[in-house]
Amino acid sequence: MLVAERMARAIPGRATYEAAPNIALLKYWGNRDPELALPCNSSLSVTLDRLRTRTTVSFDRSRSQDRFVLNGALQSGGPFSAVSHFLDRVRDAAGIAAHADVRSTNNFPTASGMASSASGFAALAGASTAAAGLELSERALSQLARCGSGSASRSIFGGFVEWRAGTRTDGRDCYARMLHPPRYWPSFRDLVLLIDAAPTKSVRSSEAMQTTVRTSPYFAQRQRELPSRTRKMARAIRDRDAAKLFPLVMEECDSFRNVCETTVPSLDYLTPSSRAVIAEVRTLNDEAHRPVAAYTHDAGAHLHVFLLAPDVASVRRRLGRIPGVRRTLVLRPGPGGRRRA
Repeated sequence: MLVAERMARAIPGRATYEAAPNIALLKYWGNRDPELALPCNSSLSVTLDRLRTRTTVSFDRSRSQDRFVLNGALQSGGPFSAVSHFLDRVRDAAGIAAHADVRSTNNFPTASGMASSASGFAALAGASTAAAGLELSERALSQLARCGSGSASRSIFGGFVEWRAGTRTDGRDCYARMLHPPRYWPSFRDLVLLIDAAPTKSVRSSEAMQTTVRTSPYFAQRQRELPSRTRKMARAIRDRDAAKLFPLVMEECDSFRNVCETTVPSLDYLTPSSRAVIAEVRTLNDEAHRPVAAYTHDAGAHLHVFLLAPDVASVRRRLGRIPGVRRTLVLRPGPGGRRRA
């Protein structure tokens, strides 16, 4: 009762929060409980610098419904419903009834496999709870963010992040945490290759992954492989050992792509240019007789190529010449979500 009264006095409120996308080294693809967004397996990721979603939430008792503007465009249908449903969770927790005006901008491609939903719902979680007068720990904020998009759980934190799947049915042991801060591995880089492709995905990842769980004949085998791969990958990150980490990243990406492509109907997110980048990374590693770089991708055509700082210039030149590569970015591990004035 005291908490509800305090929240009521804090409304209407307004807050702004920024969060960055993350790229999974070890993928989350499939929920054991879709309603609570509890994943089938734990995952590992790196939060990226320079890219960000900035979201402002303003609660207003005079509003008759929520409003969501993304990159200057008023949203309706699925995107609006997802945001409004998420705000219902925040309203329930805060004990308020006011509707909200939500304004969000991305400085990178939206809904194209660049984890805009991760940064988007992480930013929405931070802004909406602050505007509602709620004070949540980072762990609790990650648990809330995952209800909008599972990978948003990881974007609350910076650097190298683990999202623990947990085993409880209520999800209390399912949360993200930072394993290592952004500057833990000073030479680690992510070369992002933006590929000419359709601007949006035809099937939302949340729907696609559950189809994979139901229909891919490889899904069960992948689940058996993941615990060992997770442990090896976490050790390689801890030891800053690219020679061990990069082959594991590519093995994991190939496994993820296999379950997508064996889903019924098949999920094929790559273009010929995407596949050419993958082939070229394999070639340059073979030529160097060492793992110079490691490719990965999420549910989209864009590629992330992990490498170390001394190799960036030569690899960027080589991969940037591939037809269909529209732009390249060199990113470092970046900070977690933060409230803005």
